[in-house]
Amino acid sequence: MAATAKEKSGFKAVSKFLLVSPYKIRPVADLIRRKPYPEAVSILENMPHKGARLIRKTMVSAASNALNKNKQLAEDMLYVREVNVDEGPRMKRVWFRARGRADMLLKRMCHITVVVDETGKAGE
Repeated sequence: MAATAKEKSGFKAVSKFLLVSPYKIRPVADLIRRKPYPEAVSILENMPHKGARLIRKTMVSAASNALNKNKQLAEDMLYVREVNVDEGPRMKRVWFRARGRADMLLKRMCHITVVVDETGKAGE
């Protein structure tokens, strides 16, 4: 029961069906977990990865949700509580090979979930 109560706190944003392999995005997500929001944004802005751009977009959306729901919050009061990169569906494509053979090419998708919360909360 305590786990469900913990999930409900915080402000969440989800990006689904992104055409990037989750294996490429997870190392980027590991860099910003539990960081203050302004620091996480600056880290992601200075990274050349496509995954950094996608995570930043989702994280800014979560922060906007937080600032919209609670008008007393400021960006400096937020931190990144959770970043989940889950595997989505796979698009299967045929990759034609030599001698009339064919291989299956899997284009992997992912779902990114970012939860932003206040820094002064007891659950931190």
